[in-house]
Amino acid sequence: MLAFIWAEDQNHLIGQNGHLPWSLPADLHYLKQTTLNSTIVMGAKTFQSFPNGALPQRKNLVLSHEPQKFSNEKNIQVANSKVQLQKLFAHDSRVFIFGGPALFQMFLSEVQYLYVTQITAQFVGDTWMIPIDYSQFELIKRTQGTVDKVNLWPHEFLLYRRKNLEI
Repeated sequence: MLAFIWAEDQNHLIGQNGHLPWSLPADLHYLKQTTLNSTIVMGAKTFQSFPNGALPQRKNLVLSHEPQKFSNEKNIQVANSKVQLQKLFAHDSRVFIFGGPALFQMFLSEVQYLYVTQITAQFVGDTWMIPIDYSQFELIKRTQGTVDKVNLWPHEFLLYRRKNLEI
């Protein structure tokens, strides 16, 4: 299974200066629960946005044109091309693309599932999700998120499956 996982605002914004433009603990919990014991794939900037390095209980793969920059990082594997990256996850059953946009674009024709946290708000930022033709996907699950004192914005968790996907 190859999936994208991301959170976005109403305008498909996903980032600001290498970080999320919002604080939404429910989304981080969802991300963790969804990706535990799986392989996660990200670009160098996405990895560098993690405050504590590699995410635990996951196989962390990073795509970078400068792999030597990550030689001191623990618990990650670094690839410098799509082909090399695919070799690193070829035998993994659950692979989640975390971003950024270039990595989403790279795997757009191959992605099977889309895990989207849709936040009903608008934020300021500098990075947007790539355009996706949702007519190629079917919505198979929608879960309303809870708004409370720490999750301030209405949000929902959406799961799409590519149409005509052999299950």
